[in-house]
Amino acid sequence: MNRFEPRFTITSGVMSGLTQIERARGFLEAAILSDEWVRRMSLRALLLEAHYTTHIEGTQLTVEQAERLWAGKTVEGTRPDDVRELLNYREAFNLVSEYLESGDPVTESLIREIHKRLVDGVRGGQGGPGMYRTVQNYVVNSGTRDIVYTPPPPVDVPPLMQELVGWIRDEAAVHPVLVAGIAQFQFVHIHPFLDGNGRTSRLLSTLCLYKAGYDFKRLFTLSEFYDRDRQAFYRAIQSVREQGMDLTSWLEFFIIGLATQMAEVKARGQIAIKRDVMVKAHALNARQDIAVEYLMEHSSFDIRTFEALCPTVARRTLQRDLAELESKGLLGREGETNNLTYRLKVSS
Repeated sequence: MNRFEPRFTITSGVMSGLTQIERARGFLEAAILSDEWVRRMSLRALLLEAHYTTHIEGTQLTVEQAERLWAGKTVEGTRPDDVRELLNYREAFNLVSEYLESGDPVTESLIREIHKRLVDGVRGGQGGPGMYRTVQNYVVNSGTRDIVYTPPPPVDVPPLMQELVGWIRDEAAVHPVLVAGIAQFQFVHIHPFLDGNGRTSRLLSTLCLYKAGYDFKRLFTLSEFYDRDRQAFYRAIQSVREQGMDLTSWLEFFIIGLATQMAEVKARGQIAIKRDVMVKAHALNARQDIAVEYLMEHSSFDIRTFEALCPTVARRTLQRDLAELESKGLLGREGETNNLTYRLKVSS
């Protein structure tokens, strides 16, 4: 069997990004973050990753619709395939979580099962969930329908996947974060399934990070970075083929994406620590805790926003909570009586 040998250069950009990622990792490992906050934020990150990884592939759900569907609610006017793809991601992620607990190496059968769960009953399912393709497929421009990439012929898929999985399992000289980025690109390059390759590649990358100890308390959503500028994401992938299969440009993009996400996670963690200090120092109740957390991430809010954050609580109760926060010198308000805006008076 041939060995997969990726080509890339460790540029100053790659080194800088890895340094930022390691600092964020160190912060999260040392930070005293409440178990409840980590649990809540990791569940939120899972929802957002499910939303954005499927949104990249064409689903039309909003984050708000995804939240309601995730909670088991029915959302009128949504496409059944979009709903199923979102929920399928949770099933695939659950498989990854179970695998991580086992400590077993990454295998082709695991990747096949991940794909099977991602495309079950939706786009891509007709091509055989978990089955390598037996016909030629193509990557086309969604706007022009022009072919932008022709993957390897189907006969080459099994040996290429065997080489990739062997490399992931045995590679020890490459930084684990780079391994995750390389695995993501090479999987997309092989395009082993008729459909669902993008979603599978991103979950494989996440799996590689988690397995190497770079789970960052499962608080990051890398697909959110990709979805913010899909054209930049696609250009970074295409750059490898344009540069004779040199992965450097792609890895710089991948590293910047993860570093950006980790900076955002670190910022939220710092806010959570400050909030915990404030809650304890001023003996705030759960509703006031919610208000303070929101205002630390947003410049202001009004009573209607507070009601949306605490939907089962009467307005009069929430108004008393805000008045108490004012009396403790934590909140300031401005505007007319019927249109008051509240802001934190303490530094966030």
